[in-house]
Amino acid sequence: MSWMLDGVGRVIARYLQKPVHGYEPFTPSDPDALRHSLQPGDVLLVEGNNHIAGVIKYLTQSTWSHSALYVGPMQGRATADGEPHVLIEANIGDGVVSAPLSKYTRFHTRICRPVGLTEADCAVVCAYAVERIGFAYDLKNIIDLMRYLCPLPVPHRWRRRLLALGSGDPTRLICSALIADAFRAVRYPILPKIKLTGSRQAREEILEIRHSSLYCPRDFDISPYFNVVKPTIARGFDYKSLQWADLSCSPAAAEVPLVPQAGADRDTEALAA
Repeated sequence: MSWMLDGVGRVIARYLQKPVHGYEPFTPSDPDALRHSLQPGDVLLVEGNNHIAGVIKYLTQSTWSHSALYVGPMQGRATADGEPHVLIEANIGDGVVSAPLSKYTRFHTRICRPVGLTEADCAVVCAYAVERIGFAYDLKNIIDLMRYLCPLPVPHRWRRRLLALGSGDPTRLICSALIADAFRAVRYPILPKIKLTGSRQAREEILEIRHSSLYCPRDFDISPYFNVVKPTIARGFDYKSLQWADLSCSPAAAEVPLVPQAGADRDTEALAA
């Protein structure tokens, strides 16, 4: 039965991987700013442009459809042009792979940074993800997506669980589950369940780590334990230095010749005639 589900999943996966024509990011990333802002342990959220990206964004009511973990340059892994691979991600067609940052520079992205993560724990998180390169993508989640789109008559609060059941095989991962598992290795919270316990003398919060298959890309964005890093602001932002279109006739702009200097005299003579 599992081989049949895998077969159906592959057929659907081939369709879902196809890009949507006409995609244009509203706010594409500045490649240099993005590159200088990222640190190992950061989660890079991506607004994808293929069919599955549209499904995930619709189901999760979010801008983000994909997530990757930034681990820094990896020895022995680079593009043909020599650009180092710095990201670990789980793709529907390839499984867990490494990738260069340039893969997503033309997309709308967001950096989510774990707050207070120690250097030692950061190394564990990155190593955990790197060690899983080559693992397969969990195609059963594709079947779960179909189940969500054609839901059974169950309460809405259970819908997300139907989306994230997965195969249960730890060597088959989806993008968010890979990163959630990496942070779980050092018990770093993303969106844990919180149970309140107390008495007359004390009141405490007890955190329970969720199963990794219940996470989606937007959870890193809304997590209270991750900072959102905006590269444009991180590098220094001065609104006074912006050039506005409606101020193009300012004195500074008037000094810029609107026609080539070589032809300026001839144009003046023509107007005088």
